[in-house]
Amino acid sequence: MNKVIIPRGYKPTLDAYDTQRAIAYIKATFQEEFSKALNLKRVSAPLFVTENSGLNDNLNGYERPVAFDVPAIGAEAQVVHSLAKWKRLALKRYRFGVGGGLYTDMNAIRRDEELDNTHSIYVDQWDWEKIITAENRNLDYLKLIVRAIVNAICATNDRLRVRYPQLTTELSREVSFVTSQELEDTWPELTPKQRENEYLKRHRTACIMQIGGRLRSGKPHDGRAPDYDDWDLNCDIFFRDDVLDSALEISSMGIRVDPESLDRQLTLAGCDSRRELPFHKMLLNGELPLTIGGGIGQSRLCMLMLGCAHIGEVQSSIWDNATVAACESAGIPLL
Repeated sequence: MNKVIIPRGYKPTLDAYDTQRAIAYIKATFQEEFSKALNLKRVSAPLFVTENSGLNDNLNGYERPVAFDVPAIGAEAQVVHSLAKWKRLALKRYRFGVGGGLYTDMNAIRRDEELDNTHSIYVDQWDWEKIITAENRNLDYLKLIVRAIVNAICATNDRLRVRYPQLTTELSREVSFVTSQELEDTWPELTPKQRENEYLKRHRTACIMQIGGRLRSGKPHDGRAPDYDDWDLNCDIFFRDDVLDSALEISSMGIRVDPESLDRQLTLAGCDSRRELPFHKMLLNGELPLTIGGGIGQSRLCMLMLGCAHIGEVQSSIWDNATVAACESAGIPLL
């Protein structure tokens, strides 16, 4: 069932025209700050991949990709869920070196997404990937990259508020790091989403680490495909959203699997059949570079900085009738 929250007394800060201008400014400014901070170069990326390549992101394993046949090549294609695997292969093909990386505009369709204030079937994010050494595969390096991303986000927000002084979103550069197991130990009676909200009440910027594997309760904090992030070396970045009075996930990222962790996670997830796919064969054979990477939500970043109550205020998508009616009644303008 789709859900929408109407914050009491909410009114958009900017009108429709200034909102569009501000979105363009955020995207241009963040790309500048972000690519400089992580030494990334922009590349073009696919909207769809072939089904038998193994390159599509399987997310939690139950989401259905939008698929269609391509008679000209005699193959089935899928609209991407994300570019988590494609980026790593691109780094090899484009001959990037250690310390270098790429970012791209990723547009996806997630047809099975439940719709609410922050979720849409249309996904737009900056997907990025960077080559690292074996010595970088540790939590200290993960935290270093997280802080660099948070600094780029906060720098973008600072510059935006100079241009639009009527905006009031305040973001903290101080990142609090916590593992998903520590959250469960602290609030065992709460759901993972409730734990995130409780933690972000106390820390305005947070990084929740080690997502995907089973916790002591026997359940994972959240789903993660077994063939891109190393579940011991990944994380989600959250900011406190004062408009929605909740935690807002801006980025999912992590140090990627090496042959050993891929082998282990495929078995744990019951996905051993993927070993025969071209991408997975290359990875298990050690033919792909070691990397760190992730995705940063473009629409979510915009709605956070602009103080919007619904993601439909900053992206054009489709919504159920109840959501459209509730937003119209509350004066929330959906694009």
